[in-house]
Amino acid sequence: MTTAPGGAPADGTAYGNPADRPVTGPATRVRRTAGSVALAALAAFALLTTVVAVRHGSPLPPDASLLSWAVGHRPGPAVATARAVTSTGTAVAPYALAALAGVVAGRTARQRLLAAALALLCLGAGQGLRRAVLYAVGRSRPPAADWATHACDWSFPSGHATTAALTTALLVTAVLLRSPPGRRARLLALAAPLVCWGLTVGLTRVYLGVHWFSDVVGGWLFATAWYATCVWAAARLLPALPGRPASP
Repeated sequence: MTTAPGGAPADGTAYGNPADRPVTGPATRVRRTAGSVALAALAAFALLTTVVAVRHGSPLPPDASLLSWAVGHRPGPAVATARAVTSTGTAVAPYALAALAGVVAGRTARQRLLAAALALLCLGAGQGLRRAVLYAVGRSRPPAADWATHACDWSFPSGHATTAALTTALLVTAVLLRSPPGRRARLLALAAPLVCWGLTVGLTRVYLGVHWFSDVVGGWLFATAWYATCVWAAARLLPALPGRPASP
């Protein structure tokens, strides 16, 4: 059968034989979606990074107003809560959660081990790349007089925001892979608290005065771009995602 450039029969008729139809498996759909998300998030992150660099790190209009609001609204219990939440976005906790995501995603012992290793690699490599951007941009933090917790290093993009967002994405993906088909409501119920945690960790950095809001947005965009890239690579290089059958 001769075909037109688009892959359809040259005479314009529909495919008569199902075997002649192009197959789009789950892995292909995942690659396309992840690739599109990665490109969009990367473009947005590059734009924000350029704006920050051109302004030599000076705060954007929303940055100063949000910091001013945070400094003026800091009752003791709220600060203590913010410190507790922000502590979950660094050190051992995110890596333990990433490994847990891998264990949840896999069905066999081998799949769990591979998925946990890939989740840790995604989180660790993402932090390495973020630090490269951090030092390249070299943006100063808000004035130390406004800090309500300890902080060090440069400001953009936020490490806590990046780490929490990547960890959230890994956990939500694990829940998605292990949720039975047709249980979307259950999936949303499980994913919502995880997403809220990831967003809240980033926002505590602004509330505690150690990051500009644009630092946090930069962390979220960077995490989205990097995680989507990891998903694209996994869907392309692995025979099947953990817990899912191989595509045709």
